[in-house]
Amino acid sequence: MSEPDLQALREELEGLDRRILELLRARMEVVERVAAAKLESASPLRDRLREELVLQRVRHAAAEMGLDPHEIERLYRQLMEMSVARQQGFIASLDSAPLRVAYQGVEGSNSHLAAQHRYGGRRGGALLTGHETFRQAVEAVQRGDADLALLPIENSTAGSINDTYDLLAEGGITVTAEVVSAVEHCLLGLPGARVEDLRQVLSHPQALLQCASFLRGAPWIEARAEFDTAGAARKVREANDPRQAAIASEQAAALHGLEVLRRGIQSEAVNYTRFVEVGLHPIPCPPDTSCKTSLLLVLAHRPGALGEVLGELGRRGINLTKLESRPIAGSPWRYRFYLDLAGHAASEPIALALETIRPLTSELRVLGTYPQAAEGSSRAQ
Repeated sequence: MSEPDLQALREELEGLDRRILELLRARMEVVERVAAAKLESASPLRDRLREELVLQRVRHAAAEMGLDPHEIERLYRQLMEMSVARQQGFIASLDSAPLRVAYQGVEGSNSHLAAQHRYGGRRGGALLTGHETFRQAVEAVQRGDADLALLPIENSTAGSINDTYDLLAEGGITVTAEVVSAVEHCLLGLPGARVEDLRQVLSHPQALLQCASFLRGAPWIEARAEFDTAGAARKVREANDPRQAAIASEQAAALHGLEVLRRGIQSEAVNYTRFVEVGLHPIPCPPDTSCKTSLLLVLAHRPGALGEVLGELGRRGINLTKLESRPIAGSPWRYRFYLDLAGHAASEPIALALETIRPLTSELRVLGTYPQAAEGSSRAQ
C-alpha cells in the first residue's frame, strides 16, 4: 500500500475550503435578499423560533452524517450571528434607512400583525423587533435601538391595558399615533386534537380575558397565562401534547404548525384593540387630519376638582373620548387620570382649557397629539 501524499491531501483540503467559502458567500447573498424581503414585509429581523428549528435540523443531519452534532450546532450559531450582522450591514448601506419599530411579543402575535399592517410597504422599509415585555419595547426606544414602539393600550372587550398607561406615566416618551385593530382569537391545537380532550389553554392574559365566555363554557379546560399569544402557540407545538391548546391568531397557527380548532372565540364578535405608537419626540399632526390629544393629570387635593375639570372641558365644547384612572405607587388612594380629547392640543378650545384647569392639578402633561384612527384601521386576526 502506497504512503498517502500529504501535499495532495492538503491541496484537496484547500479546494474543499474554497468551496465552503464560495457557499458561504452565496449564503450571505441570499441573506441580503432575505433582509430586503423582511424590510418590505415589515417582518422581524431576527426570528428566534426559526433559528431553533434550523439548529434542530442541522443537529439531526450532522448525526446522520457521522459529525458531532454539538460542534455543528456551535458552528451554525456563529454562522447565524454572521448572517444577522450581514443583514444589519446591508440595512445600514441603504440610501433610505428603514423605520425601526419595537413591539411586545413574537412573530404572529396580535401586536406583530398590527405593526406589520401599519408599517408594511413603507418606502425605505420597516424593521420590526419583538420584545418579551412592554417595558423592554419602550426601553429600546429610549436607548435609541428603535425609532418607535407600538403598544396595545385598550381593548373593546377586556378594557384598558394598565402596563401601557403606567409606562406613559413614567415619561420620556410621547404618543405619535394610534392604530385600531380588529382582533379575531382562535383556539389552536395539535393536528387532530379535539376540544373535548383539551385540559389546558395558554395565552396572554388579555386574550384570556377577551375569550372569557368561551372558557366559562369549557370548564374542563384550565387557562394559563403566558407573555404572548404567538409565544403560547409555540409552546403548544413544542410540548406536543394534544391536551394542550393556545389562544392566538390564525397566522400563529400557520407559523407554528398548529390546527385551528375553533375560530372567533372572543366574547364579543366585534373585538377591537387600540394601539398607541410612541417615540421620543412628537410628530406633527397633519392640518387636514382629525386629531386626538392624550393628557395625564394628577388632581390637586381639594373637593370637586375632577368635576371642575370635566365641567371646564364641557363648557368649551371639547369631546372627552376616554377617562382612565390609575393608582399612584406609594400614595395610597391617590390617582393619576388619563384623558383623551378630540382635537389638537394647540387648538384654542383645548389650549384655553388646559390653562384654566392647570391650577386644579399638581401635575398636568400632554402625552401627545396625533391623528385619530378610524375604527378597524388595521386588522390582526
